[in-house]
Amino acid sequence: MQRIRYSRYLKSIIVLLDLLVIASIFMFFYITRNQNVKQNQEIWYQNSFALILLFLFWMLLSGRTRIYNIPRNLTYTLFLERLLIHFLLFILGVLLIGKVSYNVFFNSDIYWLSFYLLFFIFLAKSLIFFSIKYVRSLGINHRNIMFLNENSSTEVLKNILRDRKDYGYKIFEYKSGEIKTDELIEFWKKNGIHTLFIPIENSYTPAIEKEIFKLAEANKVHISLIPSITQSDFFLYDLGYIQTQPVLNQTKYPLDYYSNFLLKRIFDIVFSVVIMIGICSWLFPIIAILIKTTSKGPVFFIQERYGFHEEVFKCIKFRTMIVNEESSTKTTEENDVRITRFGKFLRRTSLDEMPQFFNVLKGEMSIVGPRPHMLAVDNYYKPKIGRYSLRSMVTPGITGLAQVNGLRGDAGDIEVEMNKRVLADAFYVRNWSFMLDFVIILKTVLLVIGGDKNAK
Repeated sequence: MQRIRYSRYLKSIIVLLDLLVIASIFMFFYITRNQNVKQNQEIWYQNSFALILLFLFWMLLSGRTRIYNIPRNLTYTLFLERLLIHFLLFILGVLLIGKVSYNVFFNSDIYWLSFYLLFFIFLAKSLIFFSIKYVRSLGINHRNIMFLNENSSTEVLKNILRDRKDYGYKIFEYKSGEIKTDELIEFWKKNGIHTLFIPIENSYTPAIEKEIFKLAEANKVHISLIPSITQSDFFLYDLGYIQTQPVLNQTKYPLDYYSNFLLKRIFDIVFSVVIMIGICSWLFPIIAILIKTTSKGPVFFIQERYGFHEEVFKCIKFRTMIVNEESSTKTTEENDVRITRFGKFLRRTSLDEMPQFFNVLKGEMSIVGPRPHMLAVDNYYKPKIGRYSLRSMVTPGITGLAQVNGLRGDAGDIEVEMNKRVLADAFYVRNWSFMLDFVIILKTVLLVIGGDKNAK
């Protein structure tokens, strides 16, 4: 019902800008290293084919990496993952073309070429990404949406869309009692509804549900189905085909493959050893002295938590609270009096988590993964949120996708926030990649430097 007029034009402009950046950098390197060909039109004519080949390779690769398929709800973390994967594959392709063709155009100083290309492509695409987000946060270029037959699942989604104004969704409230087709169609036309959200578990009869789908199709209104928060079946199966017959196969997650697990484990060990030798060797004594001089009690706080396949392990942290009997049963709250003054600094910078590199070396934790909660929290939420146990399908991490996206701490509606955090962890389990881990680590470093306002 809502006409989307400019999205294709915008994508075309973005593609042209990317190709302009690529052409400019390759031409700059070619000219600076071949001064004698500036006026040679024949050589320029010959190398124009090489430039077109680069453009075609970039565009063909984008079909695989989906860097131009940018949904409104795409986060910067996932955007960076796609961009870095695309860039690495593109540079690898340029290297291979250069080896095969022996063309000077492809054999510039590849290291500096890669650096400049990464810098300017990253800068241009980041500026475009955040500019579009900013415009949408102002209420421009929004999508008109509505909900029918709301429940706890739609409440979580509504909360996300209201918080993330940069997604560009405008919610129109519809009093959904008895469905009257004429009133529903009139509501769609009056408000220019683009998308209708309906929970899969709803109170409509099959006949009414079928009628809603039929009306939406006739009036060009998109329908999105929302699975139940307590329903985990959608995370247990993937749609597959036997010839043309669709079947649901039990999901195999990325880290179930031994090659992915081995790559992640090797990285965990190497990264942990570098951090332990390069940073922890001198930082730990300083933090230990400050903890001992600012409050009474041990330097380390050791707490049992659930790990891979819910095996209990002892998680190590720097102590940030005064010694108290509620440390293993009560979560932190706003202005928690148990937290010491130095403990607030450790929590805000996430330095209290540094001893967990010992857990990583022991194989109990990973650098990146769902953050392990205290046993009392897991035992409380596990029966309430069906997909909660999906977090234990991978090794818990020092940092995670939920944390770098601000989903930490017990702020606002705790039930809703926990659902959002679990959804982020479930997404990570199902969509793990080495590049996603790399981006999460980069964002974690920025949070440590700038401080995490959501840390308590």
